[in-house]
Amino acid sequence: MVKAALMHLEFEALHPFQDGNGRIGRMLITLLLWSSGTISEPHFYVSGYLEEHKDEYIDTMRNVSENNDWEAWCIFFFNAIEKQAIRNLEIAESIKNLYEEMKHVFSDTLSSKWSVNALDFIFTNPIFRNNRFTSKSGIPTPTAARFTRMLLDKGLLSTIEESSGRRPALYAFEPLLKLVRV
Repeated sequence: MVKAALMHLEFEALHPFQDGNGRIGRMLITLLLWSSGTISEPHFYVSGYLEEHKDEYIDTMRNVSENNDWEAWCIFFFNAIEKQAIRNLEIAESIKNLYEEMKHVFSDTLSSKWSVNALDFIFTNPIFRNNRFTSKSGIPTPTAARFTRMLLDKGLLSTIEESSGRRPALYAFEPLLKLVRV
């Protein structure tokens, strides 16, 4: 954790790119924690906390440059990791609960042996084009197309982009997206 804190601050201080330093710096946190075995998979999202506390984040980093206050930086960083980890767990639990709830909703709405296949595809691809759904879900094409219409009618899917010419419509599964946008 100390290595990740020091690496992140040093990377941000170097500012090696014209744009994207923050995003790359936050990805490096995750990659360092993963490569050191601190986390089991490279799926740790820390940006939420740092964006939420942006002024304190920047001020604490500047304080290292101006006053060599590494201790305050490490305390801020460790707190950020802890708070975001708790939030990530809450989001994961909410996603699990939504999935369990949607099993029943999809089963009732679609009344098909394919309802769990549809649910699994949509949870894996919450934004998708219908041609991808019909070709990748394992559901027969006419059935998948019918499912899309039924889920739209039920308000579970929303249309992001209407179909145009040969390009199929783009849909979103808003219940899941609302959870991950937090």
